[in-house]
Amino acid sequence: MSRGKSGRAQAAPGGGAGAVRSGDSYLPEHGNGGYRVTHYDLELTYRPNTGRLSGRARISAVAEPGAADEPLSGFSLDLGAFRVDGVLVDGARPARYTHRADKLRIRPARPLPAGAPFTVEVRYVGVPRPVKTRHWGDLGWEQLEDGALVAGQPIGAPSWFPCNDHPADKASYRIEVTAPSPYTVVAAGTLDSRTVSASTTTWVYEHPAPMSTYLATVQIGLYDLVELTDAAVSPVPQRAAVPPRLRDRFDHDFARQPRMMAAFEDLFGPYPFDEYAVVLTDDELEVPVEAQTLSIFGANHVDGHRGCERLVAHELAHQWFGNSLTVADWRHIWLNEGFAKYAEWLWSEVSGGVPAAVIAARTRAKLADQPQDLLVADPGMPRMFDDRVYQRGALTLHALRTVLGDDTFFAVLREWTATYRHATVTTEEFTALARRRAAQPLDALFTAWLHAPRLPELPGPR
Repeated sequence: MSRGKSGRAQAAPGGGAGAVRSGDSYLPEHGNGGYRVTHYDLELTYRPNTGRLSGRARISAVAEPGAADEPLSGFSLDLGAFRVDGVLVDGARPARYTHRADKLRIRPARPLPAGAPFTVEVRYVGVPRPVKTRHWGDLGWEQLEDGALVAGQPIGAPSWFPCNDHPADKASYRIEVTAPSPYTVVAAGTLDSRTVSASTTTWVYEHPAPMSTYLATVQIGLYDLVELTDAAVSPVPQRAAVPPRLRDRFDHDFARQPRMMAAFEDLFGPYPFDEYAVVLTDDELEVPVEAQTLSIFGANHVDGHRGCERLVAHELAHQWFGNSLTVADWRHIWLNEGFAKYAEWLWSEVSGGVPAAVIAARTRAKLADQPQDLLVADPGMPRMFDDRVYQRGALTLHALRTVLGDDTFFAVLREWTATYRHATVTTEEFTALARRRAAQPLDALFTAWLHAPRLPELPGPR
């Protein structure tokens, strides 16, 4: 796991119980210092009729050195409004803890030596409540008409499990969910087992690749499981969970996804995970939801005419940009959203639609009439998901492509995804890689597009 400097958690001297800040430049109260997580093992039982979730989280972690390599005497996890029924550190050692303001503060029976691995087990129960935010609405676990979904970005993970909720702290996962047997459960990772017992079914998903907490997910609903794999086009296993009433529309609207996967592997490099899944909820969603190894769409995103195919491309592209390559700090969000937006334009181009250059020119013309007060590389916390971050980020990539030429530009993208596969990334790392590949200076281009509010002109074709 790689951590950018700006994404490194900040621990208090001595690793005391007050060491709760992540060091993130936008969301420092989310995430925690003093340790790094290596694995989450989650066992969940969900009752859709009451919304009640009971869980056992076993978290494997490593204590990070504090001042003078002092041991870690206390640490914290992010966790929403659940009743905590007990905390164990290293198996059989009950730990003292307090739980308020969405922080579970833990003091083990003995301090944890710097660099030492340890485990934390937390048992908890309650009705999950989404994380309420001023700028992005409710995040995390959401009760649907008949089931549940998780939309974690950027700080919704504590709504359903205790965690170190910062994107730079990536870990492997095992997610076990028990739900009534009529329901299908889809989670991040690969289905390892499905066991029916009386009126319930237990689903176990394994995901060995490093994953940020906001990308972990569970989807529960009355779904049909659909096979999308087309080995003649792409060997990547692709599956879907779809409400029966939406099957015909889904089959048409997602029919080209295997071709899309093949195109993106050619443009971006090998698909970074073992498989890819899509969940289509029976409820409408404002926007699709990205998660690692899967994407979630609402009933309003299928119309039988591929009216939302650009969103299919956008969410698939996040598996490379955002999920395998994850921002080390939230101020680098354009590395997720600008790249996924540009993937929409690339899919249009390679699938016989409008070329990316035409879309770029149209997009720049529209942006010219909007306020020019945003820095793409540092938009500020309230504007992390401003449409202009997506659009100007994509324009930045198109400007770079125009200057470098297609061969060099796509070589940069493939080197980017290979070098930082399953790691964390910063704007500075991307621009440094592009500079190494370029035959001409790129400082003026990156300054104008990423670090200045005024919208630049697109460079002319070579």
